[in-house]
Amino acid sequence: MIIKIALIAVFFAIMIGVGIYCRKNATDVNGFVLGGRSVGPWLTAFAFGTSYFSAVIFVGYAGQFGWNFGVAATWAGLGNAIIGSLMAWVILGRRTRIMTQHIGSRTMPDFFGKRFESPKLTTWAALITCIFLIPYTASLFNGLSRLFEMAFHIDYAYCVLAMAVLTGVYVIIGGYMATAINDFIQGLVMLVGIVAVIAAVLNINGGFMASLVELAKVESDVMPGAYASFFGPQPVYLFFVVMLTSLGTWGLPQMVGKFYAIKDENSIQKGTIISTVFALVVAGGCYFLGGFGRLFATNEQVAANGFDSIIPSMLSKLPDLLIAIVLILVLSASMSTLSSLVLTSSSTLTLNLIEPLRKKEMQEKGKMTVMRIFVAVFIAISAAIAIVQARSKVTFIAQLMGVSWGALAGAFLAPFVYGLFWKKTTKQSVAASFIFGCGMMVVQLLKSLGLITIQGGVLGFVFQNSIYSGVIAMVAGLIIVPVVSLLTRKGIPAGVDDAFACYEKKVNVSQKTSLTD
Repeated sequence: MIIKIALIAVFFAIMIGVGIYCRKNATDVNGFVLGGRSVGPWLTAFAFGTSYFSAVIFVGYAGQFGWNFGVAATWAGLGNAIIGSLMAWVILGRRTRIMTQHIGSRTMPDFFGKRFESPKLTTWAALITCIFLIPYTASLFNGLSRLFEMAFHIDYAYCVLAMAVLTGVYVIIGGYMATAINDFIQGLVMLVGIVAVIAAVLNINGGFMASLVELAKVESDVMPGAYASFFGPQPVYLFFVVMLTSLGTWGLPQMVGKFYAIKDENSIQKGTIISTVFALVVAGGCYFLGGFGRLFATNEQVAANGFDSIIPSMLSKLPDLLIAIVLILVLSASMSTLSSLVLTSSSTLTLNLIEPLRKKEMQEKGKMTVMRIFVAVFIAISAAIAIVQARSKVTFIAQLMGVSWGALAGAFLAPFVYGLFWKKTTKQSVAASFIFGCGMMVVQLLKSLGLITIQGGVLGFVFQNSIYSGVIAMVAGLIIVPVVSLLTRKGIPAGVDDAFACYEKKVNVSQKTSLTD
């Protein structure tokens, strides 16, 4: 117990210390929200990765998908690394950094408004962001309760409140730079922790091969050894999981926002490699670990306690020192994602909703004050929702968390990607994507709550759960935007050539950057 408390106390002290150290970088809006657009490759790559992977993945998704797919769940981690990290950086990183600086965009809603010359798009995108990020933020606390009860035997609410207060302190004081530096520290903890935990858990059953042999003995209705097989017992469902958790990052404001702040070309190239390796180790490791869940829990235990009980059951057999490392790992994953989400929410609400509604222009100091207030407000709301959901098992909250990712990615992914690459994208097509993506997930929510019934046929397949409907919302957006754009050519912004001129700007570079005759 002393070891656990000591390690967590040191961890919290470092987080607060970084916040105080970075207060000099948060003196204006650009510094508070984007770190002055001068963040290096290591900090940006780790900020991207730690915002991507939270305690939900380590405890919830790893347990759930590991139970459903066995070791084939590792494909989700590989998809996160290749599609969600590598391809996102290669395709979106550079163009996002260049265009957002050129048009003066500081948030994703800001991008839609300025790129398509439509204040209404800014407003609607800001509303979607704030509405769906709050339940998403609250979901970060999921999984913490069982781990802390296992390790400290303390009430879940105390854990939530401590994490919320400490995260709020360093974000409010140091802004984006404090978040980025803490993300780097937290990312190192996650890398070391996940490797140590995997090695220890597999050793319980005699190592990797022995564990795989034991897993192959677990009975399945599909085929013998299904949970130790290459694609698992449900390959179609696995494909949809990979797509939602990987491609979805391309449309999430808190993820894309990391590209706004990166320093230069060299940082993007290095960041691409670092982020991909980080995702391979953390995401791949989490899902791989979850794949052995059936060796540590029974069907009856999961039916009684839920998927969130699987990973804690594994970890309960570890030495105290490793349990302490796991607690810090999960705290790191949760706090890093929480800080990114509340910073995104507060900046979006302040810059894209409150500021445009004011008749008198807000000064920098006023914007900073309002953003800091909303950081505290969003954290407080998320913590309250998490505690209420855990104690009362409110179905609505749990279901809303499930559709948040799909709604954000379904609404934003297609118009953001086309907005960066295609001049003929129209404001009407962006609005159509917003409506379709959010509409799909609202229908999914209503169906999940039992308020409407959808059975059989194509619609029955689409609305099986939020994973299927979320993926289809994203893919449909990639079709809707070009089709609607071709039908509404008058909606092409007048200043589109100026927006794309940033890609044609002539700059001088050193010999080491570009070969010359």
